[in-house]
Amino acid sequence: MNKYVERLYNGIIKENPTFVMMLGMCPTLAVTTSAINAIGMGLSTTVVLILSNMLISMLRKIIPDSVRMPAFIVVVASFVTMVQFLLQGFIPSLYDSLGLYIPLIVVNCIILGRAESYASKNPVLLSMCDGIGMGLGFTFGLTCIGIVRELIGAGKIFGLQLMPSGYEPVTIFILAPGAFLVLAFIVAGRNKIIKTLEKKGKEVPKQTGGCAEGGCASCSGCDKKVFPTGQEG
Repeated sequence: MNKYVERLYNGIIKENPTFVMMLGMCPTLAVTTSAINAIGMGLSTTVVLILSNMLISMLRKIIPDSVRMPAFIVVVASFVTMVQFLLQGFIPSLYDSLGLYIPLIVVNCIILGRAESYASKNPVLLSMCDGIGMGLGFTFGLTCIGIVRELIGAGKIFGLQLMPSGYEPVTIFILAPGAFLVLAFIVAGRNKIIKTLEKKGKEVPKQTGGCAEGGCASCSGCDKKVFPTGQEG
């Protein structure tokens, strides 16, 4: 597979930030009360991912290791501010709906994670493709959750009434608990499909991030750590 296409495929399918890596859970659970909010947050994050990956990759040989993370945050914050002003000026309704979660893109672990693990070590075009793939994967995840929550919780999708007039909305799905329920069911369904395909002997995408790569030297969530060198701790 072409290495550029592979970066897109990894972000959308193999290393999907929402359903595989479980990253960026705060906006995932908070803004997916409707499909339009989900797409808005996903595309805003995608733009920041692409631009920050591009600039960090261009500056990767200039930024000293001692100030690497502060420099990344400054770069990301600059692009987030630009996106925030553009939304406020041209799409004020979406800006009002997303509210505080737009500036919080600065500390989204997807963006800082890709900057640290990929953009700071790879060429510009590959880093931009990685940003596009991860951003589209994040947008896809948020949109799926938003569609289910809006359909069950309000009987609508993108503001269009789809359920019959006699439908009684299940309001819990547009409240905080509904986000956890929908995410859990989607991830469980995905895992069930993968296990079924594996039993049939079909090739399925394997996770290549997180614990699958043994890159958890700084993680405190497991009893046994596997360091990048293969040494257990």
